[in-house]
Amino acid sequence: MPPFQCLVVGVAGGTGSGKTTVARELAEALPDGRAHILEYDAYYREQSLLSDEERAEINYDHPDALESELLAQQVQQLRSGEVTEIPVYDFVLHNRAKHKRRLEPRPVLIVEGIMALAVPCIRELFDIKIFVDTDADLRVFRRIRRDIEQRGRSFNLVREQYYNTVRPMHMEFVEPSKRFADLIVPEGGSNRVALEVLVARLQRDLA
Repeated sequence: MPPFQCLVVGVAGGTGSGKTTVARELAEALPDGRAHILEYDAYYREQSLLSDEERAEINYDHPDALESELLAQQVQQLRSGEVTEIPVYDFVLHNRAKHKRRLEPRPVLIVEGIMALAVPCIRELFDIKIFVDTDADLRVFRRIRRDIEQRGRSFNLVREQYYNTVRPMHMEFVEPSKRFADLIVPEGGSNRVALEVLVARLQRDLA
């Protein structure tokens, strides 16, 4: 019996760039049951020993806030054909949920997150590396809307976090990681040509 084959795709980009949309478009374009999406955001570290105030003070836009070693281990497990249980993160509580998500191996694994190309131990796992490049003004408005509507944040809190950590960490870690990409996709899910090229590549590899 031949060994299990898994193509691992990394999708990076700044907050609100559209990388989640790109990941979903790629997964949905493949035959049903052929692809999984693994969100890097699920690997924010366990913070149960900290108070709510202490959790809110953490710089969540720095690579150290993420348990990248666990992500690397679980990507390797999936690539080897093993079932794994991945963490689930609650962005309202700033902490991991008590339950986990069971993930079975599939021929395509798409890992998406702002630090996907910035952290070496994660970047080296990818067969295809994609960076979604979107103008800063569009990204910040998307983040404001998401954090207010989906994560229960106030506008003042979103603005403070953006200036204190999001923008500085983007300039220090995320933007420089663009140079590691095999393909840079401007405007994310709106770039139909780039998506068609990527889908054709994935379909060819699956065939």
